[in-house]
Amino acid sequence: MDVQLAAWAAGTKQGHEAQEILRRCVHCGFCTATCPTYQLLGDELDGPRGRIYLMKEMLEGKPVGRQTQTHLDRCLTCRNCETTCPSGVAYGRLIDIGRELVESRVPRPLSQRWLRGALRWGLTSPWFAPAYRLGRALRPLMPSVLQAKLPISAPAGLWPAQRHTARVLLLKGCVQPAMFPAIDAATARVLDAVGYSSQVIARSGCCGAVKHHLADAEGALVDVRRNIDAWWPEVQKGDVAGIVVNASGCGVMVKDYGELLRDDPAYADRAAQIARLAKDPIELLADKREALLKTMARRPGQRVVYHPPCTQQHGMKIRGQVEALLVALGAEVAPIADAHLCCGSAGTYSILQPSLSKALLRQKVESLTAPGPEMILSANVGCIGHLASGTDLPVRHWLEWLDERLV
Repeated sequence: MDVQLAAWAAGTKQGHEAQEILRRCVHCGFCTATCPTYQLLGDELDGPRGRIYLMKEMLEGKPVGRQTQTHLDRCLTCRNCETTCPSGVAYGRLIDIGRELVESRVPRPLSQRWLRGALRWGLTSPWFAPAYRLGRALRPLMPSVLQAKLPISAPAGLWPAQRHTARVLLLKGCVQPAMFPAIDAATARVLDAVGYSSQVIARSGCCGAVKHHLADAEGALVDVRRNIDAWWPEVQKGDVAGIVVNASGCGVMVKDYGELLRDDPAYADRAAQIARLAKDPIELLADKREALLKTMARRPGQRVVYHPPCTQQHGMKIRGQVEALLVALGAEVAPIADAHLCCGSAGTYSILQPSLSKALLRQKVESLTAPGPEMILSANVGCIGHLASGTDLPVRHWLEWLDERLV
């Protein structure tokens, strides 16, 4: 695709980066076949190819308005299109650039500015946890639509003692510790069972993804630098086997720290090393089957389905490994239709685009429940909460399933 940058874009790093990405696009349209919003709406501008044309026109100096902003907003950033693109178009990075540029050119209505600002600040604030606890206490008095945003979670249980030489750092995060405290504790117990001690560094926090995908690039980098500063003294000790991120949406973000700060001389080298250390839990556990089997109680097999989050299968390119380990550990993992499609959670998408999100949720729940499972497993806090709002089946993190079977 030929792109002639407008004068305002020609002298910017964003403009040149977007131009290089756009030049790889060959207009083939394979991406439309796997785009959830295109499948729902049937509008070329609500698919990757159409959005690419809108961003190209903007970079070439054509007028940009609310229509462009709306079509970019509707993108889930699921990156399914990247998986099917034969030309290797880095669409996820392109949509981030496009949203930032549109945000600086198209004023939003006050209601949207308020909501997006509340999400950027509220979800990543230290006040989120106490506010969430208050909401949970008032849950019985709330309408069902709000109750669905406050799911009942299991207690965390005991955190294992620091008893191993090998150790990992766990992302402290923002939303997950308040909404689903059992996930981090289960992760620590599973890692303990295979010889890793887990440590959460208090000064760390949100990975930066919330602000990043709400077109607040600078705010996201504040979170990124804070985490690097928090982890770096521990990394320098030389005994950290990995930075384990058990929410795949955060995992793909931390793995991208090196790219995000590649032009920052004060942080580039450290960010690149942090990105190399970032691990999805399956990357440490995939070859620990025998060690896990030795620590597991014998139980009857359970029929489950696994929902692979978009950030895991399309963002980190991790496919089939969790399912294979679950089968090796005694689960009956039923196949599901359209496993590649997004459930509609997508970070803040379920709040900002509720109609589209609910339509995708209905489709996903239908696919997941069709094989008659006893439980739905996943690997991302947003997906888990979203799916739980659409079914009576228990929805858990796959590490919680494994943790429950440890002796």
